[in-house]
Amino acid sequence: MRILSQFFYLSNQLSLLRLVFIPFVILTILYGQYRTAFVLVLIAGLTDGMDGLLARRLRQQTALGGILDPLADKLLLNSAFVALGVAQQLPLWLVILVLSRDVIIITISLVMILTTTHRPFPPSFYSKANTVAQVVTVLFTLFVLVLPNEILAGLRIAGIYSTAGLTVASGLQYASRTAESLRRVEQNSPTSRASGFNEGTLERRQEETITGQKR
Repeated sequence: MRILSQFFYLSNQLSLLRLVFIPFVILTILYGQYRTAFVLVLIAGLTDGMDGLLARRLRQQTALGGILDPLADKLLLNSAFVALGVAQQLPLWLVILVLSRDVIIITISLVMILTTTHRPFPPSFYSKANTVAQVVTVLFTLFVLVLPNEILAGLRIAGIYSTAGLTVASGLQYASRTAESLRRVEQNSPTSRASGFNEGTLERRQEETITGQKR
């Protein structure tokens, strides 16, 4: 019942609103209603900033919100990228790059959660910057389709390559943090400690044997 009541928190309602927007964003892009799609994505971007602020101000920071917020962001952005890719308004290589990173990270996280004591990392600077770049890229792409403009078209291109670079950078950083986390888990495991104890004991015995032979 406690989890159910958290759905009615205003901060979580805003995250749910972004999830509701997803099919409408997809359909408006595929049917060429770019103005409507732009407004929906813009509203979604504003609610993304508001839900975290409201959660802190209203003391509504919950485990459910910690799941809903990033889930809504990823599903909405990935859906927009796929729809724009299908509509040939974003390069296919960028869509594949963005989706591949998220699929790989989610898969690794699930495997580690199920098999180790590892827990997901808090978002890093590169991860947050990547999300901002994705939102900006989608918005500029839609805006250029509504009001063609050379300056905005240039900003769209900059957004595309910024998204690509930050996608790779945040993916590499996640891989590095994961490897470090696995090393710590392995070092703290009972098997590792027992192995270290046995190796230390063996070394001491060898030293004692050598000392005895010298005497």
